[in-house]
Amino acid sequence: MVSIDGDMVEFRFYRPGAVQVHLAGDFNHWRKDELPMVRGDGGYWVARMRLPSGEFKFRYCADGEWFTDYAAFGVEPSRFGLDSVVRVPQVTLRIAPAEAPRIAAVA
Repeated sequence: MVSIDGDMVEFRFYRPGAVQVHLAGDFNHWRKDELPMVRGDGGYWVARMRLPSGEFKFRYCADGEWFTDYAAFGVEPSRFGLDSVVRVPQVTLRIAPAEAPRIAAVA
């Protein structure tokens, strides 16, 4: 499961019996030992990272076995099976319109 808040992306993977879980994708050149996930509550493993806007492919590697996240933004076939997809939108700043100057009434 993937959630996005601005440029912060949270990856959550349910694997209660795993000893160690890593996140790998095209954002880290598929290095399976580079991004360890942290064991969270209820059997979930969690990783948070900043990613620029764009589309990225990824998978989880739990105890040396690769897993696809079907709850991500989609999946795409690759040479090694199905890769999960995360889409990080362009972050836009919203500027509130300037308020009209207020003129105090003169008595």
